[in-house]
Amino acid sequence: MTSAFEQVLETYEARRTKEAAFIKTLPREEWPKHRDSTLLAIGPSTGRLLYDLITGLELRSVLEIGTSYGYSTLWFAHALRQTNGRLITTELADYKLAHAREQLKAAGLDDVVDFREGDALEIIPTLDGPFDLVFVDLWKDLYIPSAEQFLPKLAPGALIIADNMLKPEWSVPQSQAYSAWIRSQPGIESIQIPFDSGLEISRFKSDEAAG
Repeated sequence: MTSAFEQVLETYEARRTKEAAFIKTLPREEWPKHRDSTLLAIGPSTGRLLYDLITGLELRSVLEIGTSYGYSTLWFAHALRQTNGRLITTELADYKLAHAREQLKAAGLDDVVDFREGDALEIIPTLDGPFDLVFVDLWKDLYIPSAEQFLPKLAPGALIIADNMLKPEWSVPQSQAYSAWIRSQPGIESIQIPFDSGLEISRFKSDEAAG
């Protein structure tokens, strides 16, 4: 790992740890009110998993739906630097995207990333693909609508990884609805693992799903 990457990662981890501790002090009904201002990011185990998958499988084309403040974006860019790949990442909130741009630049990885600001459901149809991996981490009611749009843009054998299957508590019903939906799609095989907030990892086996 480069020192610049490690320094930015440490900054993210410090913020993530601090804000997670703060959220735990609040009544559960208060948690959703802070979802836009806190770093509700993947954990370090998931970051390392994404890095290992991309570098191990030599993936080169990744779509991230939901940049947020850029924590997962950092891991993707770090991995894609090793494979000479490219990341497209989408985010609706301009202030989150601005923070992500700043951090990726500090890490020396901003040239690996194509930042797209706006509604993911409007952006995805404009993308060409094919994508080797799609990471889904936006508001949970948009998991299925976004997947309906990107399934035809997957490369054979592509991975789809959706976050927050098990946490936070308020999002689990919608996340599990996505899990049931993606498993019902032709040409898709899928498992759920309890890494950090829980991941649904799906593999696109054929072009049946695009039909």
